[in-house]
Amino acid sequence: MSALPTVRTIAALRETVGAWRKDGACIGLVPTMGALHEGHLALVRAACAACDRVVATIFVNPAQFGPSEDFQAYPRDEAADAEKLAALGVHLLFAPPVEEVYPPGFATTVTVSGVSDGLCGDHRPGHFDGVATVVSKLLLQALPDRAYFGEKDYQQLQVIKRMVKDLDIPVTIEGVAIVRDPDGLALSSRNLYLSPDERRVAAQLNQVLQAIATAVAAGASGDAEAASGRDALIEAGFESVDYLEVRDAETLAPVDHPEHPARVFAAARIGRTRLIDNMPVPTA
Repeated sequence: MSALPTVRTIAALRETVGAWRKDGACIGLVPTMGALHEGHLALVRAACAACDRVVATIFVNPAQFGPSEDFQAYPRDEAADAEKLAALGVHLLFAPPVEEVYPPGFATTVTVSGVSDGLCGDHRPGHFDGVATVVSKLLLQALPDRAYFGEKDYQQLQVIKRMVKDLDIPVTIEGVAIVRDPDGLALSSRNLYLSPDERRVAAQLNQVLQAIATAVAAGASGDAEAASGRDALIEAGFESVDYLEVRDAETLAPVDHPEHPARVFAAARIGRTRLIDNMPVPTA
């Protein structure tokens, strides 16, 4: 297998993508922060199935990490990631240094209100500003026809969809379903931080969400089920629960008895790891 072509400057990215576009190719973009697992690779497979040319990005974005979060410790292995991407048929890797994305004097922040409020927006101040800023830059740098994001970061997905619509960025945002381990834990780069005992406890998160979603679909109160779910997570061994809520799937407004598609959202902490997950409420 030949090495994956890699560029590190915006100019080189645009030159390559521009040549593809002149040939009439449909361009797909898969933005990542590296440390690739099957969840990321599901995005890549979706892009490769729908697009003529696929660009993957690896950029650990400092703007979306808070002061007490794990930017320096975030796992990085570009060579291993590039092998995985090449094996799936990705055509180009864009892996810029920080100064290429945020050059000296950079002074612009993209803020998306509404869908960024609550949930992770409350517990990670500035996080979605960092996400919206870097994703807007990546979309404008590559100008793809389609860009792919996972539903595990569902609030992030809604923030990006809102931003693209509001700013008239000519790209279709594609959400890809959560990939889970056999015990139900959503795949995440941060799962690497879990000890074996913590990993066993972590599997309870999915089970609690599933129980709440099933109960709410049957007519139970979302607020009451979420309160019981928080107690269940603490009893299972989680140290704290940032949030556990039922919300509208599109607006992310809190709902007790949903009349439209809804999802159950959770963020909980075990050891030094913060896990997030979400699950749709079944519909008839």
